[in-house]
Amino acid sequence: MGININTGMIEKITGSRFYGADIISLLWKGDDAFKALHNALSRAEECICLEFYIFRNDETGSAIAELLKKKSEEGITVRVKFDHFGSLGTPRSFWKKMKEAGIEVRSSYPFSWRDPLDYLRRDHKKLIIIDQKTAFTGGLNIANEYSGFHLRRKGKSWRDTGIMIQGPVVKALHQLFMRTWKTQKTYFSNTQLDETSKSEQKNINTAGSAASEPMTPAIPIFASSAAGRRRFRKLLRYSLSTAKKEILLTTAYFTPGRLMKKYLQQAAARGVSVRLLLPMQSDLPAVDYAGRAAYEELLKSGVEIYLYKGDALHAKSYIFDRQWSIIGSANLDSRSLRYNDEGNIGIFDERFGSKMAKMFEHDIKKSVLLNSEEWFKRGLMKKTLERFFHLFRSKL
Repeated sequence: MGININTGMIEKITGSRFYGADIISLLWKGDDAFKALHNALSRAEECICLEFYIFRNDETGSAIAELLKKKSEEGITVRVKFDHFGSLGTPRSFWKKMKEAGIEVRSSYPFSWRDPLDYLRRDHKKLIIIDQKTAFTGGLNIANEYSGFHLRRKGKSWRDTGIMIQGPVVKALHQLFMRTWKTQKTYFSNTQLDETSKSEQKNINTAGSAASEPMTPAIPIFASSAAGRRRFRKLLRYSLSTAKKEILLTTAYFTPGRLMKKYLQQAAARGVSVRLLLPMQSDLPAVDYAGRAAYEELLKSGVEIYLYKGDALHAKSYIFDRQWSIIGSANLDSRSLRYNDEGNIGIFDERFGSKMAKMFEHDIKKSVLLNSEEWFKRGLMKKTLERFFHLFRSKL
């Protein structure tokens, strides 16, 4: 396609590096992700590491917990890390039973009277690593709404996206997990990704199960510090400003700042097809209103906005010219871009980018294209609410 985006600049911006991936599975249809996860956990032989924002004690969480207990009792090392605020509704007895089964359990950012403001931070990452060979990441949490369990009752499941990945990149992800595991608070940045020697780095990057086949370049994009979040914002701006033909953005929460709007508008102005997929109705109304305050400017500049009318949209995936893709936990909102610890993986591959684009097109069929004229005519009350919540967008 002759795009300007290149791996060298991505590495320079992120302070991270590309590794090989020999298997990448895109998980987004129904309960595919949880079926694949259960199968992989069942086959674990050495170690299991999990890090999640939400880990509930509902049917989905209890099933995962029982499987983890079983593997721990088999002598496998199991480590579980959860965000204290995100899993606030999960009782202590749930974690206590895990510990009694030999599982190591830690929480991120527990409340402390010595530093109460630190409780505003969130460990929003979603990561599972099995035997340093297979990893899962994306937007999924461990709860019924993500697995679709409660479809057997009343309600809808959440439309989310995840990936299962294998190859040398998984060892790099395991290193990232272990860096944060050492303390409850995570302060490392991407420049601290590896302390291995150059020869060890080469082995991690080139070893794989299919030596005769070229591996897909994959890069961990983890932001667990102010510097890491700045790098991620810079990476998004770089990707938006260098895409030549197409930008496809899917996010559950959208509260763009001035620079984000500027880069989206500039992309559309230079002839790039910019399409933004957002929820028809978010689970956080205040965030909805804050984000909608930007719609009018974006629509006027030629950005297409689609509102997803299917299940609750919780996915976070960003595709540039169908070759450079970012998938993970980070939304295009202030909390993800400026406050949260987030985990994403970048894939530089046209085949995978095409799969991501097909997924986007499938979602578009379940969406409504926002009509500019109708949107401009929306009621005064809606405009007032948008302007009000827009004032607090950086805190939502």
